[in-house]
Amino acid sequence: MTEDDGPHTGGARFGDVFADAQFRALWAAQLLSVLGDQVARVALAVLVFTETGSAGLTALTYALTFLPDLVAGPLLSGIADRAPRRLTMVVSDLLRAGVLALMAVPGVPFAVLCGLVVAGQLIAAPFAAARAAILPHVLTGERYVVASAVSGTTYQSGQVLGFALGGPLVALVGVPVALLADAATFVVSALILQVGVAEQRATGGVPDDAGVRLRDGARIVVGDRRLRSLVALACVSAFVVTVEGLAAPYAASLGGGPVTVGLLLAANPLGAALGIVLLARLVPPARRDRLLGPLAVLSCVPLVASALDPPLGGVIALWVVSGLACAYQVPANAAFVAAVPDAHRGQAFGLAVTALRVTQGLGVLVAGLLAERTGPAAAVALAGALGVVVAVVCAVAWDRARTS
Repeated sequence: MTEDDGPHTGGARFGDVFADAQFRALWAAQLLSVLGDQVARVALAVLVFTETGSAGLTALTYALTFLPDLVAGPLLSGIADRAPRRLTMVVSDLLRAGVLALMAVPGVPFAVLCGLVVAGQLIAAPFAAARAAILPHVLTGERYVVASAVSGTTYQSGQVLGFALGGPLVALVGVPVALLADAATFVVSALILQVGVAEQRATGGVPDDAGVRLRDGARIVVGDRRLRSLVALACVSAFVVTVEGLAAPYAASLGGGPVTVGLLLAANPLGAALGIVLLARLVPPARRDRLLGPLAVLSCVPLVASALDPPLGGVIALWVVSGLACAYQVPANAAFVAAVPDAHRGQAFGLAVTALRVTQGLGVLVAGLLAERTGPAAAVALAGALGVVVAVVCAVAWDRARTS
């Protein structure tokens, strides 16, 4: 890479983080898992909407990928502070592979399918907490900030590719094969982590009692005004994520099939991936905190235009612009993780993810029920309008916390 190939982060650049072998392993495992997951989400959306014809049930199934964090975040994320963190990630990957293989069994009843979706999400909580906790040990200082940007870009880019390829893949090979492909990505991810990442445990006197860990993590998050404000800003995404939960019925309203579902699902992550790169390259670290609030508001504004019933190209463009603004989530996440002591990092991160995922799940569920009455375009527009109002309140709170 040349001197201009990295973001302006006080000396640390993309090439600096990829020079670390452990980060490369974490990155490769993340990319594989994200790609597979998005293909599976397309498959589930197509499966449920095809069999039920219901926007509400389709949104419910999608919401089930978020709502289990109400339990998993507080109770299971603390595993990352007690158990070896690499082992936690490897075991979680293998368990999720098994769950997806069961989903692929033809003729699985809808209730069982929902139960498997919940199980997979429960297993994901300790994995996410362990990964978030181990990354600051692999890379520190500005290299950690850049690594967070790379991870965010990878997640969004993986969503784009997975969603864009997922539609044609599901149409070509069918839902069961697509789900088995996702299971395979988790197996490969586990192997990469086992070979490429050193084992690491939490430092700093972690309490043995799970209840004590939960209370300590909650005390840290709730007791810090900046951390509370960062969590609130992150939860604004509950209004934006409605576009994912309604992608299948929205595609049907436009006369499209699985390929259209994939394109709609890819639009917001595509914008986010571009936004993360632009934010990292063009905005100095000292200025990013000031942009979190305005970008949170902007992420909801384009969704309001869905009320005009634009054609497919217009919908994709609006959702890409929304995704560009969603790039604020990466510096907000990095600021949160860096501010929490290592001994409680997994638990605190799990609590923050709980708030994020539960609000996202509720947003998708409510939008799906609303779409049954108003249609998907109107439901997305209403979610965007309400999101603007909530984002303004959260932005003001963050600005006060940041400057106090």
